[in-house]
Amino acid sequence: MTATDRSIELINAAAQAAADRLAHDIIAYDVSDVLSITDAFLLASAPNDRQVKSIVDEIEERLQKELGAKPVRREGDRDARWILLDYVDIVIHVQHSEERVFYALERLWKDCPELGLPEDAVKTRGKAAEHAQLNGGPEGEQS
Repeated sequence: MTATDRSIELINAAAQAAADRLAHDIIAYDVSDVLSITDAFLLASAPNDRQVKSIVDEIEERLQKELGAKPVRREGDRDARWILLDYVDIVIHVQHSEERVFYALERLWKDCPELGLPEDAVKTRGKAAEHAQLNGGPEGEQS
């Protein structure tokens, strides 16, 4: 089984919204073959809590306005270190860069096919490491 057209449409809109809010390292995986509860995961990160919240707010607003989609669940708002948006068809994880390195969700899903994303989202790859090097942060070793 592969991700549905609707799931891919949601992923692409969410990835573009995240890129527009300057998210780092946006990537999506088709998890439909290994999980029965959702089709795809979108991962993105940001160097501070305020930006994590801004990215999530933009994704939620864009998916509602453009595609009529509302999350069935939103978790992690209080600390804004890792916010999860569950749209049933897709699940979006926006993490603080430190959490992204620590939890390394990419390692868990690396065997799943990567989904193509809009060019703006693809260009965010490596931004966390670049930001860390410029600011002397510990996530400078992230790939």
